[in-house]
Amino acid sequence: MIHLDLFSGAGGFHLGLEQAGFEFTKTYFSEIDKHAISVYKEHFKGAEYVGPVESIREIERPNIITFGSPCQDFSLAGKREGMDGTRSSLITFAIDLIKKYRPDFYIWENVKGAYSSNDGADYWGIIKAFADIDGYRLESQLLNTSWFLPQNRERIYLIGHLGNGSGREIFPIGETGKIHTRNSHGICNALDSNYHKGWLDHGQRTMIGDRSDQPYKQGDIAPTLRNSDKAEVRIQSTLTPDRPEKRQNGRRFKEDGEPMFTLTGQDIHGVKEGPNIRRLTPVECERLQGFPDNWAASVSDTQRYKLMGNAVSIPVVKAIAKKLIYS
Repeated sequence: MIHLDLFSGAGGFHLGLEQAGFEFTKTYFSEIDKHAISVYKEHFKGAEYVGPVESIREIERPNIITFGSPCQDFSLAGKREGMDGTRSSLITFAIDLIKKYRPDFYIWENVKGAYSSNDGADYWGIIKAFADIDGYRLESQLLNTSWFLPQNRERIYLIGHLGNGSGREIFPIGETGKIHTRNSHGICNALDSNYHKGWLDHGQRTMIGDRSDQPYKQGDIAPTLRNSDKAEVRIQSTLTPDRPEKRQNGRRFKEDGEPMFTLTGQDIHGVKEGPNIRRLTPVECERLQGFPDNWAASVSDTQRYKLMGNAVSIPVVKAIAKKLIYS
């Protein structure tokens, strides 16, 4: 098969497809971040870089197109500019490529906030644009990385099938739309046993744990990873009787049984070790997205955090791809 990987980032879509059993004779990828391009080339030696999505030249017809188009303008943590934002409007170039090459199927991933952007008008405008491409059957589902890994990361996944194929549906993922693995995938499983206080020798600052006395425990869910250049993160303040609910971006989370908040540069999270609270290591962020350890070790730690915050979660893509193989 031939794969066109748009907004390819660190290669999460391609890796997830390969882990599910897809084999590619050719891979084209499009990206503008030089660090993401470097990591992609490092791991997928035969992949051909085709430039920014708005200027892709003629290529062989791809069998599959994947794209997690920029979501900052849809994100609940962003300015919510929707399709009027310059980044989110790049999805129109991906839609044009689907119209041009008519792949056997395509997969689109985006944030949950796309549902409500401009009171839902942006999302339904995108759906209409997909539906206007003749010959495709559409499926979508809101999936959460926490069904596979200890990170709370809700994302929309939409699949377009050319023709009816076998007629087998891809969604829902899991018997009831969920895969319950939380008890066996606590945050402790993602912690980096090689982490050591030598971190301080490289100019990093470990903060005194005056914001919380609650470390992560087995069974806890980590916050969603976001692209952020901010280095320090801390655990949220301890809940008190007069503060029974935690909040983030207008969303409320009750204490009992809820995942941790989304990890951003503004919402300070981390891991408590003794009297100190430290940020997650780059390896821990890679594990929370399902990447192999040190996947992006060839770039700076700042860029590794950014790449993992922008990435798709590998086991989510793998679960979709496994069902696609037999669809």
